[in-house]
Amino acid sequence: MKIAIPTRDCRIDDHFGHCDHYTIYTIEDKTIAAREELPSPQGCGCKSGIAADLQRLGVTAMLAGNMGEGAKNKLEAHGITVVRGCSGNIETVVKSYLAGFILDSGKRCAGHDGAHRCDGHGHEHTHECGH
Repeated sequence: MKIAIPTRDCRIDDHFGHCDHYTIYTIEDKTIAAREELPSPQGCGCKSGIAADLQRLGVTAMLAGNMGEGAKNKLEAHGITVVRGCSGNIETVVKSYLAGFILDSGKRCAGHDGAHRCDGHGHEHTHECGH
């Protein structure tokens, strides 16, 4: 499984189509096995070829901040499940997603009890982003 995250400064970029780059995590046995970066194409996310590029790389999930319906529909048409409303440190969000704490609520991610946001769920952050 591969998860893509629109990224800026080790955090989820709030605007999918204008992020600095995409961080792609390879997941094996519900743990992070590898991480790579894909530069963001010029132009709006829904009008760029990013959905096809991510699909070619094997991405099956996108954890994002704000995203319009056009971009969401384009990604889903390429077999990529979209979870919107996420924010915070990218690795913390991925770990919370893998633990089952993050669900798409349409506007923001809700934790397992609906009271948490995607930016940590109370988990301790120990990763230093190496950009």
